[in-house]
Amino acid sequence: MTSSNTTIGGSSATVSQTLLDTMNGTSASSSTSSSSTSGTSGTDLQQTFLQLLVTQLQNQDPTSPMDSSQMTSQLAQINTVSGIANLNTSLSSLSTQLSAGQNAQSALLIGSTVLASGTTAAVSSGTSPQLGVQLSTAASDVKLTITNSAGKVVNTLDLGAQSAGTVPVTWNGTDSSGAVVADGNYTISATATVNGQATSATALVASKVDAVIQQSDGTAGLSLANGKTVPLSSVAGIL
Repeated sequence: MTSSNTTIGGSSATVSQTLLDTMNGTSASSSTSSSSTSGTSGTDLQQTFLQLLVTQLQNQDPTSPMDSSQMTSQLAQINTVSGIANLNTSLSSLSTQLSAGQNAQSALLIGSTVLASGTTAAVSSGTSPQLGVQLSTAASDVKLTITNSAGKVVNTLDLGAQSAGTVPVTWNGTDSSGAVVADGNYTISATATVNGQATSATALVASKVDAVIQQSDGTAGLSLANGKTVPLSSVAGIL
């Protein structure tokens, strides 16, 4: 493609059309728009702009000087773009440092017992783990339902009205008649209502933290003794 030139000022000085296209954000042809975007960073655009400004100042018509207010405004905009790019770089670096610090702090949880989202509670020798419910809003009635491996409901714990947040629940490993249930795994589910309308409720099960791992998104995760891996953000309480 042949590059055209643009005349500036009374001295007939020319400036490459490519330079003008770069500053105006336009393209002389579709092939230009599909070409490599290298050299169009905030810093590169700023340098190109200054070259164009100096060329115009050097070749302006003395009897009709150019109005530099518009170009000054564009320069300020380019400076803003460059500043935003630098800010993004700084925020990315800060995010990396925060993630590293979070992983180090998470290591302190190893050996601790935490309440985290879960649906399975293991009963051993008549002893069950601490349970809980996490509510996004206050509820007029909250229930925890405990079901055995055969799908039969063995107990329902009615917690009544509860405020938003984490609600610890102690289940003594008995059924609705007060008899100790058999050892094994039981499914825990939580329900909550506000004036008869269902609202969000998450069942929580306590487990010991065995290890801290890095998840695929780079955040810290906890490997629990019950076999689950949960994000650090899902921990509702430390017991």
